Amino acid sequence: MKKPVFATLVLVLAAAVLALGLQSNTALARDGKKILQFDTMVGVPRPYTGSENPIRGVAGGGLPWVVESAKGELRTDGSLKILVEGLVFDPNDPVVIENGLQNQNPIPFFRAIVSCQTIDENGDTATVNLTTDPFSATTGLGAGNATIAARLDLPSPCIAPIVFVTSPGGAWFTATGF
Repeated sequence: MKKPVFATLVLVLAAAVLALGLQSNTALARDGKKILQFDTMVGVPRPYTGSENPIRGVAGGGLPWVVESAKGELRTDGSLKILVEGLVFDPNDPVVIENGLQNQNPIPFFRAIVSCQTIDENGDTATVNLTTDPFSATTGLGAGNATIAARLDLPSPCIAPIVFVTSPGGAWFTATGF
């Protein structure tokens, strides 16, 4: 009689260990894996400025922008890190030149928006745009430097993410992604 009880106990223990192992693997799969890593972004060009040609519902900044360098990563747990340098008004745009704004950043705070394609509760495609809190940026001539570090509640799945650096109001200045 002891052997069947011992065998049952071993099976229950094995099932519990297996279940915990699967939970750990699932947690690892959702925490820390890179969804997107980038070492470049593009500033908003003239055709995308304003609200006439938004990308996934995100309007461009009112004037063209350029970026000297940008790099970052987005992880499955929602961790987002962006280092942007030299995000300024386009020095070659006639309207920027006319207003004397070339190579300047007048915006003291940037935000980031992560845009994901996902599946809604009805099984249909959906776009989800998530916005970070503001992060300080250097202002003035030759400025436009910022470090953004945030955690967002990403939808599952987050397909073809696009990362935008935006104004506090959500108009994009630079972007990267699919």
